[in-house]
Amino acid sequence: MTNTDVWRLSATETVAHTTAGDLTAENTVAAALDRMDAVNPDLNAVVDFCTQDAQTRARALDKARSSGAPTGPLHGVPVTIKINVDQTGYASSNGVVALKDLIAPADAPIVARLQEAGAVIIGRTNTPEFSFRADTDNPLHGRTHNPWGRHVSPGGSSGGAGSAVMAGIGALAHGNDIGGSLRFPAAANGAVTVKPGLGRVAAWNPSQTAERGLLAQSMSVQGLLARSAQDLHLSMPTIVQPDARDPFHAPLPWRGPALDGPIKVGLTKNTYEFDLHPEVSRALDIARDALVDAGYQIEEIDPPHLRDCGMDGYRALMGEVLAMMGESVRQHGSPTINAIFDEYFDQFTPYKDTELLNMMAKRSFYAREWSVFQQEYPLVLCPFLPQPFFAPDRDTQGPEGVREVLGSALWSYSMNFMGLPAACVPTHVAELPQGPQSMNVQIVARRWREDLAVDAAIAIEARAGRMCDALWQRMA
Repeated sequence: MTNTDVWRLSATETVAHTTAGDLTAENTVAAALDRMDAVNPDLNAVVDFCTQDAQTRARALDKARSSGAPTGPLHGVPVTIKINVDQTGYASSNGVVALKDLIAPADAPIVARLQEAGAVIIGRTNTPEFSFRADTDNPLHGRTHNPWGRHVSPGGSSGGAGSAVMAGIGALAHGNDIGGSLRFPAAANGAVTVKPGLGRVAAWNPSQTAERGLLAQSMSVQGLLARSAQDLHLSMPTIVQPDARDPFHAPLPWRGPALDGPIKVGLTKNTYEFDLHPEVSRALDIARDALVDAGYQIEEIDPPHLRDCGMDGYRALMGEVLAMMGESVRQHGSPTINAIFDEYFDQFTPYKDTELLNMMAKRSFYAREWSVFQQEYPLVLCPFLPQPFFAPDRDTQGPEGVREVLGSALWSYSMNFMGLPAACVPTHVAELPQGPQSMNVQIVARRWREDLAVDAAIAIEARAGRMCDALWQRMA
């Protein structure tokens, strides 16, 4: 098996080979590092390299296996970590020049869990300043590019992760999501992900000097991007393991009880005041047909309070951000990020004082309404964005730019506000005037049932295929 064959393997395929002894961890890591050397100079997806540590760890894993030690569920899988999460000895810069020397004293829970499972970290991926854009560029590390071409943004804030995993730099990529930062890069690059629900993945950065705000704690989650939906069933059980440093982690198994079938899926093409692009509509049709063929029962629905939930949630988050991060952004952020934040605050007028407290309380109302609704519809099939993914720097182009990038993402940040799991899976490649783009859909699952969303994503992928295969042909 050549290095080219090895870096193309999914995480599931990689583990099958490493546990059988067909490949060593040193083989898989060497192939991933070679691929990184070949394509990353053009993409700038990985901005902090773990080459020597990765090679040392791979050899240690091989030595342990040869001595009879049991292998972990991710044995020899090359992975990347986003630069806003702690990894011992590396800077958690968050794309901010002032944080370039913030060296992590210990591993964050997700980093520890991945390594305990046998994964090998090969590099750290780019993010925008403060991880608060749906595009990826910063003064410290520069712009990340989408492997489909420079006509389309790589998304954000986990844009480096999405670009890397789809280009073949590691089989799994860590990212996080407070308003869409796993799903934006999945949609932009053709990856598949599931944004976990509230409390599912333990989170904490040992380098942090103050606690995050209440909404940041309840809306932000850690997760993974992959090229194949099946890889989420392989990897997510590892990262949902408990860690005492996150006192609000919910110690639940990855797989929940089987539901009486057929599972009902609520389908909606509602994009509210935003136009639905024909290719997004086509993506929903492809996903619907795939789910019907897989035995799901599809019904058109009118989702409860979606737009109000999204707007109230994001205005509340902006209120917390203004109060707790505003000074830091002004002091340490570039003129670009400050101009974007000004537009955020204009379009999502921050709730303040008693009004902010009332909206934080109203979060329970929205979550309760959806909890009742999802007793009948455990899954909801919906758009992620109403239009094909935007061009790089679209959010720097004034009110209309921010409106297209974030204002239209109602289906994204509403799920963070309610703490519901949501998968993003591609359906086809659209040949658009500006260039080829992967199109996608979102699958919202009942609380604690990320596994149901991944099952549905697997059914859609079985019909649509993996987008990486088409991408690699184009890159070649």
